[in-house]
Amino acid sequence: MRFTVLNLEESRIREVANAGMGRDGVLAFWFGESDEDTPEVVRQAAVDSLRRGETFYSPNLGLPELRAEIAAYMSRLHRPVASDRIAVTSGGVNALMLAVQALVEAGDEVVAVTPVWPNLTAQPLVMGANLRCVSLRPRPDGAWGLDLQELLAAITPQTRLLIVNAPNNPTGWTLSHDEQRAILARCRETGTWILADEVYERLYYADSSHGCAPSFLDFAEPEDRLVVVHSFSKSFLMTGWRLGWMVMPASMAPHMGKLIEFNTSCVSVFTQRAGLAALAHAEEITPRVVAHLKRCSDTLVPLLQAVPGVEVAAAPGGMYAFFRMVGQGDSLEVAKRLVVEAGLGLAPGSAFGPEAQGWLRWCFASKDPERLVQGAGRLKTWLGV
Repeated sequence: MRFTVLNLEESRIREVANAGMGRDGVLAFWFGESDEDTPEVVRQAAVDSLRRGETFYSPNLGLPELRAEIAAYMSRLHRPVASDRIAVTSGGVNALMLAVQALVEAGDEVVAVTPVWPNLTAQPLVMGANLRCVSLRPRPDGAWGLDLQELLAAITPQTRLLIVNAPNNPTGWTLSHDEQRAILARCRETGTWILADEVYERLYYADSSHGCAPSFLDFAEPEDRLVVVHSFSKSFLMTGWRLGWMVMPASMAPHMGKLIEFNTSCVSVFTQRAGLAALAHAEEITPRVVAHLKRCSDTLVPLLQAVPGVEVAAAPGGMYAFFRMVGQGDSLEVAKRLVVEAGLGLAPGSAFGPEAQGWLRWCFASKDPERLVQGAGRLKTWLGV
């Protein structure tokens, strides 16, 4: 087995979850998913597809009708996107891995903005790339911010790929349009590809008038060296369906079709039918999801801010409260202790990068906000304040 694969770190989020699964009474907030069921109209579309016997292979890039609907959906949110720029994938993580496989070779330089969901830094390493990280930094109020000039300086003609996730998991940090324009301009100068993980773009609370966070797709040209990844998981409550998509230059799509063939062949038809139903009801489902998540954030964050020694800020995007506690040490050990001693399951900050050591991620996507109240109470009791 390859040395790079043997030396990949296991998910520290999973490590904590494994310590808590099966333990009675644990309030689990470690994974990045809601505990609310997928909407009935979406589930029924998959059931109907199965009853029609749609259990055969589909086109590598996805059903033409789903690619068209995704393109129309993206065009409503951003500049027009043609369906020949869309590939349907087996989840957002599959789209990210496919993009890295398509763009990165062993020895290439990849720059990533961290802290970030660990898959995004592991994927270039799997390909044998040399990874450089540019860190967000916490501010006194608990929010995280980017030193734009530091990032721009890190992107050179030797940089093959820039990976950026905004709204960010775990911090909730979000790029502005001005920052995106500067990043795109720099990458045009250096010939660097951008892989933008924008799966949380609809989970955005800072400005609800536009309906989503700022995106590179709002101003990028169709043939820019840009791949934007999305997922049905968060905005449509479809984590377990493993359905995502990517937007790329049209010239890249035929080659992506080949790569999908050699990875998963295609996405199951009944899953794609569920995606079509989700898009048909997008403006019923997603605004309700976002409004509920905002209520969850408004419930949890003030409770955490009221705990002495806790540093946290309400995030403008995403589904997480990212916080640290004065006097606590290694976040992995703290997370494990919280499971055992408080019945509280959180994700350790160190899972997202060394700069997040000492922080904890709390997924507030709870169907019943009372669970958040109970969890905050358990944390306060555990801290003895």
